[in-house]
Amino acid sequence: CEVRLHTDSMYLKDGVTKWIHGWKKNGWKTADKKPVKNVDLWQRLEEAAAKHKVSWHWVRGHNDHELNEAADALARAAVPGR
Repeated sequence: CEVRLHTDSMYLKDGVTKWIHGWKKNGWKTADKKPVKNVDLWQRLEEAAAKHKVSWHWVRGHNDHELNEAADALARAAVPGR
């Protein structure tokens, strides 16, 4: 199926669309030979995305974008102890 994912994180968008292939090729190391942080999450994301036709879209965060604000509220509510 086709999936449109919107994120306010350029790190996430660039990581999954540009950098992940190089990280894998380099044994999950960055261009400056440091270990990729949260490699387990990147691997899970790549595995899930491989099952779909995914298009990634960046939106400016904290800019009164209704759905982005709703996503932020849901994320905050999911954090234990808040």
